[in-house]
Amino acid sequence: MDEEEYNGTENLQDKLQEFLGQLPDNFSVLEEQVDVDVQMEYFKQAKTQDRELPKEEILARKDELFNPNTSLDLKKQILIQLAGIDNAEAFRILESYKKESLDSELFDWTCIAYQENKMLLESSLLEQNQVFISTGMGGKGTDLRYFVVIISKDENEFNETQKKLILGEIEYSLEKHNAEIEEMNFEDKYATLTCLIPIKAPIKDIFQSAINECNELGDFINENFIVTNVKKLSTQEIDEFLLKASEEDSEGEFDIELS
Repeated sequence: MDEEEYNGTENLQDKLQEFLGQLPDNFSVLEEQVDVDVQMEYFKQAKTQDRELPKEEILARKDELFNPNTSLDLKKQILIQLAGIDNAEAFRILESYKKESLDSELFDWTCIAYQENKMLLESSLLEQNQVFISTGMGGKGTDLRYFVVIISKDENEFNETQKKLILGEIEYSLEKHNAEIEEMNFEDKYATLTCLIPIKAPIKDIFQSAINECNELGDFINENFIVTNVKKLSTQEIDEFLLKASEEDSEGEFDIELS
């Protein structure tokens, strides 16, 4: 699920609420921040992968997985096969390989395989299917991670008083919904933050409320804001996004989705 952008329009929030209304109590969130393109490649390959091999045959490929001379493509195949079997030994193999591949180019791929297998085991123990939720920003427990951009109304850098006010109001609004800030920075005319928010929390209301409270004391924040769970945006990407938004919407309302 990608809530690519929310800025005051209702269509994306409606899609999210429709999804959440169908969400069962049991779901698994991919915790690591994994590139969306890698996720798409993984699940595309998983659909075509032969997962009907005997468990013993798949488990026996452990040595190939840990062999540095094994090709990346073959390792990807083995990881998908291990992820697809309901077996504690497969989980331990994936857990061990995940620790070993921290600095390798297969780490993202391994994270998805590990989480998929973990969900499969939990579903088996609970005797109930779970929904696997993955976003580029990842999450923690039942929370999703979001990157948020708050924009100065006059395009000037926020002063120290404004920074303290923004931080305080956002923290207060998040805490009311059992959400939290992981990181917050002020860059040029933006305030950017990474936060963890419960999956069913009203994301638009959280930030709109904080912005409204700040503007009661100075009217210095743009009412539109950016929220994405795809990835952290660079200053250049934010500038390009806002420029494109302003060119496509004469009334200044941002209605562009990231992908």
